[in-house]
Amino acid sequence: MKYYLIVGEASGDLHASHLMQELQRQDTDAEFRFFGGDLMTDVGGTRVKHYRELAYMGFIPVLLHLRTILRNMQMCKEDIARWKPDVVILVDYPGFNLKIAQYVKAHAICPVYYYISPKIWAWKEYRIKNIKRDVDELFSILPFEVAFFEKKHHYPIHYVGNPTAHEVREYLATHQSEQPEKPIIALLAGSRKQEIKDNLPAMIEATRHLVGQYDIVLAGAPSIDPAFYKPFLTNSAVRMVENQTYPLLAQATAALVTSGTATLETCMFGVPQVVCYKTPLARLIGFLKRHLLKVRYISLVNLIAGREVVTELVAETFSVTNIREQLEVILPGGSHRQQMLDDYQEIHRLLGDSEAPRKAASMIIEKLKQSV
Repeated sequence: MKYYLIVGEASGDLHASHLMQELQRQDTDAEFRFFGGDLMTDVGGTRVKHYRELAYMGFIPVLLHLRTILRNMQMCKEDIARWKPDVVILVDYPGFNLKIAQYVKAHAICPVYYYISPKIWAWKEYRIKNIKRDVDELFSILPFEVAFFEKKHHYPIHYVGNPTAHEVREYLATHQSEQPEKPIIALLAGSRKQEIKDNLPAMIEATRHLVGQYDIVLAGAPSIDPAFYKPFLTNSAVRMVENQTYPLLAQATAALVTSGTATLETCMFGVPQVVCYKTPLARLIGFLKRHLLKVRYISLVNLIAGREVVTELVAETFSVTNIREQLEVILPGGSHRQQMLDDYQEIHRLLGDSEAPRKAASMIIEKLKQSV
C-alpha cells in the first residue's frame, strides 16, 4: 500500500519513522512519500519537504512566513492528488495537517488517519468539528484523551500506547550507560529557535553556581544548526552535545526542561526535572492560564498524572531565582527528589507497556483492508 505521512517537527519525525518501520515490517509492499525529517528518510521512500521548512511557531513568525506556509500547503495538496496514496497519515501539527485533511476528504482521494492526535483538549477545542468531518481514524498516545474524545465529544478513537515511553524503554534495554566523571545537569531548552532564545539564558544563569559540582550539558535539538547556540554559550561553562538527548538523559542527575515531549522523555529516564517556559506578557499569560485555558498544566508528565508531579515555572513564575530554587530541591539530598522519582512510577503505570508503533501499524493496515 501507499502511505503519505506529514510531520512538522523533530518529535513527529521520530515517532513517524518508527511507525514507518512497523508498516514496512507488516506490509512488504509499503511505499512511503512524506513531509518529514532525516529519521523518516532513513527508513525509505520519498521526502517531498523537510519539516525544518514548515516549523514556524508563534503569531509573528507564522505571519512573516505566511506565503511560504501557504505555498508548502498547496504543494502538499497537489502532491497527494498526483500520487494518489491509499491513506494519508497525519502526525500532530494540526494547523497545517487539518487543512490537508479537509482537502483530502473534500476531494475523496483516500482515507485520512491521524497518528498522535491534535491537543485540542488544551486549546482550540472547536477543531473537533474538523476532526469529526475530515479524519476517518484517530490514534491517541495519551490515555486521558480517550475520555475527552469519546465521552465528551462522542468521537471514537484508538489508544495505542505511548511511543515515547516505548522508545525510552527500548533504548534503556539496548544501551549501557557509563558513569560520568562528574554528575550531570541536563538542559533541554526546546526544539524551536524562539523557545531556545526565551529559555536557555535563564537556564544557564540558574545553574552557574553549580559549575564546580556538576557538568552542565545542553542537548542540541536536531532541527537547530549548532552555530545558533554559540552566542548563548559564550562566557559559560555549559557544553553542548548534538543529537544525543537519550544518552545525555541516561547519565543525568537532574534536568531543566522546556515543556513538550522532552518532559515525558526525562520522566521515563527517571531524571528529576524542573519545567521552564518563558512567555511574552507574562502576567497576562499567567492570568489566561489560570482562568481561560482548558487544562491546568503544560507538561505531559502532569497532564498524564492529573496532578503536579513536576514543578512548572511558566509565565510570571518563570525567573532565574525560581529555577535555581526548584532545581536545588531535586538534586541529591533535596527535599523533593525522592517524591518525584516515586511519582514517576505512576506515569509508567498509566502509560502501560504497549508498543505503540507496532499496535498502530497493525490497526492501520487492518482498517485499510476493511475499507477496500
